[in-house]
Amino acid sequence: MSTWFMFMFQESNSYYADNLISFHNMVMMIIIMISTLTVYIIMDLFLNKFSNLFLMKNHNIEIIWTVIPIIILLIICFPSLKILYL
Repeated sequence: MSTWFMFMFQESNSYYADNLISFHNMVMMIIIMISTLTVYIIMDLFLNKFSNLFLMKNHNIEIIWTVIPIIILLIICFPSLKILYL
């Protein structure tokens, strides 16, 4: 039953809605983890006065921050397509 100031979804009555709620929870968990990590890194960079000179021309870090978003998008993509089309 829907109530005033309800922050979660209503109770589902179908298998499709259960999967959709589970998918929403998974995506929100990923978004919160990414946001927390981003805030932590930004705060660490502001508070830390040391700089890593090896990080300035490092191709490994560029590969990492290109591959990690691809993996995250694939983790989100496949369950979404499964819920949408199956």
